[in-house]
Amino acid sequence: MERKIGNSKLILKIGDITREKVDAIVNAANSRLAGGGGVDGAIHRVGGPKIMAECQEIIKKIGILPPGKAVATTAGNLPAKYVIHTVGPIYRDGLKGEETVLREAYLSSLNLAKKLQVQSIAFPSISTGAYGYPVQEAAWIAIKAVVDFLEKEKDSYEIIFVLFDEQTYIAYKNALELYRL
Repeated sequence: MERKIGNSKLILKIGDITREKVDAIVNAANSRLAGGGGVDGAIHRVGGPKIMAECQEIIKKIGILPPGKAVATTAGNLPAKYVIHTVGPIYRDGLKGEETVLREAYLSSLNLAKKLQVQSIAFPSISTGAYGYPVQEAAWIAIKAVVDFLEKEKDSYEIIFVLFDEQTYIAYKNALELYRL
């Protein structure tokens, strides 16, 4: 599915984010940038040890990456220039600021991408795996954050949500179709 927003394109697809030929791949990281399971583990496995070495240097300087914030490394063996690492919220009950933190994770990543002067960005569904965020709620927050960002931008971007499975794709498709009807 594809939608034009201002000068930009927003694309939804099912696939493997580590195969996306884009300027930046967004990683749903943990606060220690230590690699892990899901998207984070796949990005580190495919990208190789250079990404982990850069993550370790960043952590030496900043301690931890707080939820909602983003940093960038090179992309190692991935078909991208950068990996933007962001930390989403761990979902508790939806009443502890999770929505704000998830929105901030997307916006921090987009603002960092803008600073890096990248035009094409691949996002996973942040926080919906091990961090337990309900997919329908997360999809709505993600779509709203990205559309709000793109509507304010004069520059042209291609934002691709690369979703792991059909259920997640449908949640994002429904959110995009219903957003601002």
